[in-house]
Amino acid sequence: MTIAKKCFLSFALMSGANSFAQTANYDQHEAFAPLFYPAYGDKVRAADGTPGPEYWQNRADYNIEATLDDSIQNVKGVVTITYTNNSPQALSFVWLQLDQNIYSLQSRGVAATAISGGRWANRNAFDGGYALQSVSLITNGKLQSANYSVTDSRMQIKLADALKAGGGTVQFKIAFSFAIPEYGTDRMGRLKTKNGWIDEIAQWYPRMCVYDNVNGWNTLPYLGQGEFYLEYGNIDYSITAPASQIIVGSGELLNPKDVLTAEQLKRWEAAKNSDATVILRSAAEVTDSTSRPAKKQLTWKFRCINTRDVAWASSAAFVWDAARINLPSGKKSMAMSVYPVEVAADSAWARSTEYVKAAIEFYSNYLYEFSYPAATNVAGIVGGMEYPGIVFCGSRAKKGGLWGVTSHEFGHNWFPMIVGSNERKFPWMDEGFNTFINSLADTAFNKGEYQDKKPVDRWSSAKRLFNDSSESILTVPDVTQPRNLGNVAYSKPALGLTLLRENVLGKARFDSAFSYYVHTWAFKHPTPYDFFHCMENYAGETLDWFWRGWFMNQWKIDQSVEDVAYISGDPAKGAIITIANKEQLPMPVTVEITEAGGNTSRKMLPVEIWQHGGTWKFRTNSTSKITRVVIDPDKNYPDVNRNNNIWSDY
Repeated sequence: MTIAKKCFLSFALMSGANSFAQTANYDQHEAFAPLFYPAYGDKVRAADGTPGPEYWQNRADYNIEATLDDSIQNVKGVVTITYTNNSPQALSFVWLQLDQNIYSLQSRGVAATAISGGRWANRNAFDGGYALQSVSLITNGKLQSANYSVTDSRMQIKLADALKAGGGTVQFKIAFSFAIPEYGTDRMGRLKTKNGWIDEIAQWYPRMCVYDNVNGWNTLPYLGQGEFYLEYGNIDYSITAPASQIIVGSGELLNPKDVLTAEQLKRWEAAKNSDATVILRSAAEVTDSTSRPAKKQLTWKFRCINTRDVAWASSAAFVWDAARINLPSGKKSMAMSVYPVEVAADSAWARSTEYVKAAIEFYSNYLYEFSYPAATNVAGIVGGMEYPGIVFCGSRAKKGGLWGVTSHEFGHNWFPMIVGSNERKFPWMDEGFNTFINSLADTAFNKGEYQDKKPVDRWSSAKRLFNDSSESILTVPDVTQPRNLGNVAYSKPALGLTLLRENVLGKARFDSAFSYYVHTWAFKHPTPYDFFHCMENYAGETLDWFWRGWFMNQWKIDQSVEDVAYISGDPAKGAIITIANKEQLPMPVTVEITEAGGNTSRKMLPVEIWQHGGTWKFRTNSTSKITRVVIDPDKNYPDVNRNNNIWSDY
């Protein structure tokens, strides 16, 4: 054996004994396993997390004519759907979503609801769902009855002639009606006020299921807890209602001159050019008949471009105000709020339009420009629900609570309205991402008026995040136990992005990569792996250890200080500090070292130190006795055991 080989063996043995030792609950081979991504990267979805050169998605355009009968709380409508098959496969049938059918007492949603009920329960034994008057194909301008069948919340239409690949189109015409539930699983419904009902109408017309290159037809039944996955297109819709009603909806109001009084038109134009809130209809005017045109019925016409959905709200009880939204490109949009007189004097709802404007402007600057001509906040029975350009927030929300729910629901205009992820399977890609950006908006709004001023201690939530739930972030929402949904879909993914931003990538690098992801997948359908790939490729960082541990598993963080040993027994010559990773999730390390003379220093170590095992030794150039060593001194990580984070020698 040569001298070189002897030296190498000696070093290897020393390293294995002192630096590369294993800890009981940590296995570096699992944490840094080489095979994380499935066979991935083709012409549809590229390996770098971007849409490939042959990426496709189908398109659904809608024209809807509906009537609201507020005397019997019923919506009746006809929807014409133009469906475009951009896929490389001919389709012999199509699937549609019939979400209103969850309100039938015979629905799977009702059958799958626990006796105790819950937020997404069909309450008060309401028996609703769609009444389908007709389902037709339009061929050469002529109607013919479609061959269709309904299974719970889905409809299949079989096509006599297969829909051609690569751009073939087909048109359907469906006449439908439904009774409006008073409590629509906290996504829609109606609220009784002293001046009339407030109707919040959503998931109200038959909508196309998504056909993609991941699952083919996405036909998960609608059970209430999981949300939506929808195709993009243009939607023109009109609502005919009694003239006493004020209607707000997704997109642009096309005919304000037909539905507003002369005075309201003047105020409308003033609001378009005002950063301050302009009253369109005051509380005093709600009971004044001259505040509405002197007609029996009016038809409100709306258009929403490149959208996945539309929703609307209607009431004779609305107070209405608006202001201008300033977008980064110089374009303008409108922030609006509608609410009953019962809360008109409340300091929260009186500021609602201010909140809408601030939220939209912040997210537009941070991520991607708001893409709709209006953003409307509706006070009603729904506690908090989002649709393109319109959100429903609880009428009882107060002060910072209204700011919080408004900011959250409008944050959804980026996730999933602009970045169209599959909420039915991956709620963390909209709720978690949105909760993360909400925390940034809280800091930015009015100098942090509603920001939590308490010092951040992520350790306090560690037990809740890791110990109270055995479900990972990737659990399907309808499978997630309701008590865990807040952690699995909201808190933990949001905290994960915060850790990436503040402790792994750094704010500038994370923000740049996150914005790149949003711009890359705007109005498209990313999967979790697209997100993972996209962030890694743009940031230039391999993060499979993080995705694997934080998102796919319930791995815990437990960093500890194990030992301090002086070189040759002399503090003046420096010291060897031993730290350990005692649980399965590795993280970068910050160690703070305090000496007897008061000198304090920090050592920053990358996550790669844990590739060698569960313990690591490093040298610090101390000049005097070390009195205290703290790992994670700023409490950046939700460490499950802080008792072993400090070594002291007093």
